[in-house]
Amino acid sequence: MKKAFTLIELLVVIAIIAILAAILFPVFAQAKTAAKKTAAISNGKQVGLAIIQYMADHDDTFPRNDDCSPSSLNPALRNRAFNATGAGCTAAPFYNRMNHYSWHKWIYPYAKNVDMFFHPAIGKYDPQTSSCPAGQWSDCGQIMGSFGINLALTGALDTYNRAPGSTGRFRNSWMGGTTSGIPDVAGAMLLVELVNPSINFAPVFLDSSTGTESRTAYPVAIREMWAPYLYKTDANCNPTTEINGANIPFAGSINLGFTDGHMKTYPVGRFMAETPSAAEYTVSSRPACGLGSGGWTINSKPVWTKSWPLWALEY
Repeated sequence: MKKAFTLIELLVVIAIIAILAAILFPVFAQAKTAAKKTAAISNGKQVGLAIIQYMADHDDTFPRNDDCSPSSLNPALRNRAFNATGAGCTAAPFYNRMNHYSWHKWIYPYAKNVDMFFHPAIGKYDPQTSSCPAGQWSDCGQIMGSFGINLALTGALDTYNRAPGSTGRFRNSWMGGTTSGIPDVAGAMLLVELVNPSINFAPVFLDSSTGTESRTAYPVAIREMWAPYLYKTDANCNPTTEINGANIPFAGSINLGFTDGHMKTYPVGRFMAETPSAAEYTVSSRPACGLGSGGWTINSKPVWTKSWPLWALEY
């Protein structure tokens, strides 16, 4: 007599497999997420160390160059004709430009690896914009959706092919653009995970009262501006209590790089708690919703009422 499974036995085996799969699949997903988080921390640390190496060669000064050369981060764009006063440099798409939108070029000689600039959980984020219609990476060679650099600490330039005296050529950090000006180097944020379609740097307030050509850059360190990015919002841009998973890839936490080179994972709640409210850090004006487009002009220095080490704000 031939032995065979009965229908009941087969169904029992299928049910057991299904139960095991239901138990194990979330574990596998968590392990995969944990691996990506570890890789993101490692990449961020390498970026931070590359910045430190740059500064060691430049008298403790943060990078902030503005230039143009045949140097696209995207290898697919390097065979395009170089035009110092046209497309690629002074006109869209800006694949050869070296400024704060392509700040990775500032430290590439120390990193020597484009892949480490990409976020393991997000990959080659390639949103389309008016200046990069085919996509930020594929058209402009700009890396979005990974770590954003804190321009309020580094400062930035807009000097390429612009005459002396032009408005906003210099965006000087209010801290002086060196680590020696930062009161708590181990506590000040230099890198932040930032999934944004049009900026890859922590946005700044630009104080126009310091002059026409030179503006002083201050951090966008207002809790109410970060909330619509970190949390889901209603139709009127009011943040809810639900984390925006599209922008926060690691279960309600965000990886930050600090000016001394170390990385730390912050729960969103802690990041918000260490960021002043609009009443504690007042500016003459700010965007109506969210972080804005990267640079927001104000007509006087911000005023804050106590020290906020995460933002290098000394009181």
